[in-house]
Amino acid sequence: QVQLVESGGGLVQAGGSLRLSCAASGMIFSIKTMGWYRQAPGKQRELVAVITSAYTTNYADSVKGRFTISRDNAKNTVYLQMNSLKPEDTGVYYCCLPQSNYWGQGTQVTVSS
Repeated sequence: QVQLVESGGGLVQAGGSLRLSCAASGMIFSIKTMGWYRQAPGKQRELVAVITSAYTTNYADSVKGRFTISRDNAKNTVYLQMNSLKPEDTGVYYCCLPQSNYWGQGTQVTVSS
């Protein structure tokens, strides 16, 4: 049974940083593409970043240069380092297996101005 558990969200001032973690279980983590999505109030869920098993990464234009996705296969964990946060980064952040449609429960990120 696949499980994805996010942590690391919180309240931060604009310009600050947060690191999100997603611990995965129930699958062969190292061969999976992992992703982070977010959903702001009243908006659709959107892609933030993905990382493949070959460590290829892709980012939404809105976060390029500020966010970094990474993975530690020994810990079955994917990370999202978020720097220079803006109020528009506020939302619930979800870890996912985009190719298999598995999702975590989400973690709230709130950036105050």
